Amino acid sequence: MPNKNTITLITGASSGIGLELAIVFAGHGHNLLLISRNEIELKKISAELIEKYNVSVRYLSKDLSQAESIQEVYSYCQENELIVENLVNNAGFGDFNLFKDSNIKRQLDMINLNIRAVVHLTHLLLPKMIKNQSGKILNVASTAAFQPGPLMSVYYASKAFVLHFSEAIANELKPDNITVTALCPGPTKSNFKLTANLENSRLMKTRKIPTSKKVAEYGYKSLMKGKVVAIHGKRNYILAQVVRLLPRSTVVKMVRKLQEVF
Repeated sequence: MPNKNTITLITGASSGIGLELAIVFAGHGHNLLLISRNEIELKKISAELIEKYNVSVRYLSKDLSQAESIQEVYSYCQENELIVENLVNNAGFGDFNLFKDSNIKRQLDMINLNIRAVVHLTHLLLPKMIKNQSGKILNVASTAAFQPGPLMSVYYASKAFVLHFSEAIANELKPDNITVTALCPGPTKSNFKLTANLENSRLMKTRKIPTSKKVAEYGYKSLMKGKVVAIHGKRNYILAQVVRLLPRSTVVKMVRKLQEVF
């Protein structure tokens, strides 16, 4: 077992892609610090991973849409002299609605979690990575990052931010031997569609949806290879390239049709 103080920190680790990433990292011998709001699930998951993989697993129940929670995670790492060798910014959520009809608090919480938490936690943990001249960062974006998204406008915009932010700092951090990977899955079997109220959209009904496990395994391999933009699935990769060639107005209409409930 590696040094217990050398860890992989994973946010949004109690379900979906985050949970599967925790399993994949543990399976490869990484010690973990798992972050989520769901303390009951974190406790259960931690015990299972310790038992199965003989790794050290810590957890913190925090709502990362709140700025103070991000600082508390960082303080915990400092106080326990933890070395974060891999940072996985996975926590996030979406919301399916016309923007004019949406709950503005939910939209602002989404911005805080999907964008602010990624930026803030990365900025806090980077200095030690730079000092050690070592580290890997996995930011979970989405294929939503490649186009505007009517009916999920803030979510799509937030994932575009994550993608562009990841690409930019990946370039900046090359001299420091730190890699940054933006994982861009398409629709995935997880509880995301339920929390986003998306289960009845064409996007979810007309596609063969991969499991969170498959996405997590691909994300881990891409991170270890130092890939900057990792789009899961051939179809998703092709679509991400095609939308760059089409008129913007056409792309928006296509996405609107896919998003609509039928």
